[in-house]
Formats: sequence, structure tokens, C-alpha cells
Amino acid sequence: MQILMLEDEPLVAKNLEKLVRELLPQATLVGPLVSVEAALNWFKQNPEPDLILADIQLADGVSFDIFHELKVSCPIIFTTAYDEYAIRAFKVNSIDYLLKPIDKQDLKSAFEKFGRWQNTPDKEVFSHQLRDLLHDLEHRATKQYKHRFTAHYQRAVVAVAETRVAYFVREEVIWLVTIDNQRLITDYQSLDEIEDLLDPTQFIRANRQYIVRKEALESYRTHYSGKIELSLTVPVKEEIIISKDKAAQFRIWFEL
Repeated sequence: MQILMLEDEPLVAKNLEKLVRELLPQATLVGPLVSVEAALNWFKQNPEPDLILADIQLADGVSFDIFHELKVSCPIIFTTAYDEYAIRAFKVNSIDYLLKPIDKQDLKSAFEKFGRWQNTPDKEVFSHQLRDLLHDLEHRATKQYKHRFTAHYQRAVVAVAETRVAYFVREEVIWLVTIDNQRLITDYQSLDEIEDLLDPTQFIRANRQYIVRKEALESYRTHYSGKIELSLTVPVKEEIIISKDKAAQFRIWFEL
């Protein structure tokens, strides 16, 4: 069995290759190919593999672009660090979706799903499902994110523009802290509620206590343990730490 890997992060690719060899030692791995262009060139010169492991975000675009241009009939297991791509269509259309960092058990389940697909009499059904998925992705409504937040300042209720937010913090109540270090009480009940309203390209849930805006991040440093400590442009009462498990996802987000 031949598996084509589309992945532009060397460390992620190395870890994924290790997991694949543990779970499917008989498989032949091709790649990793790091870009849409490289993948298109590869498909022009080679027959389809049995399975594709495709990171959604590649060096020069998204892997969906490959499948828009080519008619691919083999199964695809999508991977990504960004859960905003996790729409129901991936499961409904029998295409597996794995969130980074890749869990071995999740990858095993995806391979088991691939095995069930191999025993399906009408394998052309997959290509139809993929076309339906791509059509849905093109035509789904764009989510509207919140750009102004109400908060309490003395006895007044004020509206704070997204561009003035440095971070949200949970300290018994939910506080909004501005870029000029004003601390304002909000009426939100949880960070989960706020997180759902925010543009994930601009804000990140650092941990259970903090949501941080990208423009308020000055720098970060990596601990020997693999955890990440954030340095903000405004003072904070304590260290803002991102866990080792979320470190790779954070680095990608920080660079975008």
C-alpha cells in the first residue's frame, strides 16, 4: 500500500511518519510534499496512491486547491492545527479529520476507516463525496466574528473595539484588558463563550484563564519542558503559559 504525505512542517512530518510506520509497517510512504505546486507536479507524473495524508495548510496554499484541480478518487485523511476547519462535512462525507498534534489512537481509527472503505464495492462513491465536500466548502456562509465588546467602566457601559483588546482573563469574573492596560469587567459567563465569538486568526486561547490577541503579543520563549511562555505588550499578573501539547499549534498561528 502506498501513502502520499502532504505536510510542510518537518517535525510534524517526522512524527506522522513514525506513527504510520508503527501502525502500518507494510505501507510505502511517499513524501512529504510541502506545497500545492509540488503535489500537482507529483500527480502529473505518478499514479494515484492508495491513501493521502493531507495537511490542510501547505506552504503555498491549502490542499483543497489540489483536489479542486485534479479528480482524485482515493481516500484522504486531512490534518490541521486549526479547529475552525473542523466542519461536519468531513465526517458526513466519510473523510477523516485529525487535529494536530496527531494522536496515535485517532490515526489508528482513521486507518481502520480506510480499511472499511477498501471493502466497499462502489469505490467511486468517495470521489462523489469529495466533490460534494469541496462544493460545500466553497458555498458555506462565512462566519461573522464580533468586533466590539461591551464592558463596564465605573458606572457606564462602554464598547471596546477589537483592535483595543489585549486579552481576556478569567478571575472570578471575565475581565477585558485593553492595549493601554485598562481592566474592564464584562458580562460574559465564561471564556468558552467569548472564544466562540472571536476570529481565530486574531485571538488564541492560551489556557483555561487567558485568551490573547495576536497584536498584543510581543514575544514568546520555550521552556525546557516544551511549554511556551508569552510576553505581552501590557503587564500581566502572572505568567501566561501554553502547554506543550498546544505549542506547535501556537507557533503556526503566531507566524500567520
